[in-house]
Amino acid sequence: MEMMLPTALGGALAFAGALAFGVTQPGRNMAARAGGAEDGGVDLRAFAPSDVVAHAQRLASPVSVAAKRAADIALAAALLVAAAPICLIAAIAIALETPGPVLYRQVRVGAGGRPFKIVKFRSMRVDAESDGAQWASERDPRVTRVGRVIRHLRIDEIPQAFNVLRGDMSFVGPRPERPEFVEILSEAVPHYELRHMVKPGITGWAQVKRSYGASVEDAVEKHRFDLYYLKNCNILMDLKIVLMTFRVALFGVGSR
Repeated sequence: MEMMLPTALGGALAFAGALAFGVTQPGRNMAARAGGAEDGGVDLRAFAPSDVVAHAQRLASPVSVAAKRAADIALAAALLVAAAPICLIAAIAIALETPGPVLYRQVRVGAGGRPFKIVKFRSMRVDAESDGAQWASERDPRVTRVGRVIRHLRIDEIPQAFNVLRGDMSFVGPRPERPEFVEILSEAVPHYELRHMVKPGITGWAQVKRSYGASVEDAVEKHRFDLYYLKNCNILMDLKIVLMTFRVALFGVGSR
């Protein structure tokens, strides 16, 4: 008995785990029925951009916009409150390990192609991009020891909740990319510009279905899942993605 979690915490974890498992285990043909391949992404050869445009127009109704915004504010506020002790520990660890700011801000591209500054916990050395913008790689030497841990557990992403509260981002949506990479990917990835029809998100369908990418080829693969989200997104799908994100954070799937 001494090794058991307290009853309330254990029950909450068991309930959350069961709920997450139930919501995140769809049938193999669900994606196909919703206009995608069985892996949860779209088939780019058969993809019709008009489907995304039509769905985006439906989501632009005042009721849908208000519901999405209310969910964003509730989720972002809950994340900041629940994760406050973890954030404090992470901030202290970052400050003690390497000199430099605990948080860093970086320009990303948001809805409508508008730039904004994303805020995250710093997980790399301060001189990480002295040679210019570059994708993170497997076992990236620029990542600090603390940075590797907070990336593995997705703790570095938590401050983006402030971007959600400001309205720059949504809680769920395509990941916001840097302007330097958007220019490259817009030419190389089919229909890449469609992702800017909605606000970018802290988490998203591509993030929970595929690991981190560090090349144009990886970006093409992940974009199939962003297009699937753009074509089918709704409040229930957002809830499913949030629950799946807990699994990704717990097991470090796709982190770099």
